[in-house]
Amino acid sequence: MAIGRPSPSSSQTPDPGAARRSSRARGIPEATVARLPLYLRALTALSERSVPTVSSEELAAAAGVNSAKLRKDFSYLGSYGTRGVGYDVEYLVYQISRELGLTQDWPVVIVGIGNLGHALANYGGFASRGFRVAALLDADPSVVGSTAAGLPVRHMDELEEIVATQHVSIGVITTPPGAAQQVCDRLVEAGVTSILNFAPTVLTVPDGVDVRKVDLSIELQILAFHEQRKAGDEPSAGDSVLDRAPGPVRAAAAKLRRAAGGGKAEQAKTAPAAKAGPDDDLSAVMPA
Repeated sequence: MAIGRPSPSSSQTPDPGAARRSSRARGIPEATVARLPLYLRALTALSERSVPTVSSEELAAAAGVNSAKLRKDFSYLGSYGTRGVGYDVEYLVYQISRELGLTQDWPVVIVGIGNLGHALANYGGFASRGFRVAALLDADPSVVGSTAAGLPVRHMDELEEIVATQHVSIGVITTPPGAAQQVCDRLVEAGVTSILNFAPTVLTVPDGVDVRKVDLSIELQILAFHEQRKAGDEPSAGDSVLDRAPGPVRAAAAKLRRAAGGGKAEQAKTAPAAKAGPDDDLSAVMPA
């Protein structure tokens, strides 16, 4: 849904950092900025149902935050709502869209057109949220020339030209991890200043370039942690989590114990007990 979004022109080059710099200049915390898309998603759903106003409690529940935090976030936008009435849904959609820089279309390139790249290219939510897939790129000759979402897959050799002519400043990386850094470097050199990284690796970028990382395996591992706790499978003194870990993890842990040697036991006798922090957090070493 686009509210007040002007049509892009050749003289208007989108700048993904503009809204971010504006937010920082006006003192909007990064944590608040990170929650704005949650509010926008909930508000858009209300707008599509023709709901005219919403209370802070209702909107907070729909966005998955508490109402006090929501009211504090909206105070940074200068939007306080009306007591007894709530917030005007359409106005908030426009206000948050403007704050996030979504009142114009942002051309995006997706690099790496495997299964995930295809899925992202076919995702219908980009256009309604202010983004336009300008090009799909890959280096594999067997993939180049195919189509996804009605767009041809072009060769990586065309990257620089596409970024320049389409005014692209946002790149999405869905390559295997071994190729991600090289692709990232190419994108940055071509002029891309914001990168969404789906590859399971950490990217190194220069100052002025923002990277957001999406790692599905990490999210699943976090869910597995919570599922284990809900099932009551927390390890006891005689039942180490390592006993149920994959073989490579157990082998790595055993190697660490051997490297520590017998001196570790002696240190345990003489070293003072570890002191917990304010949240009872203790240092831990996990094998990669």
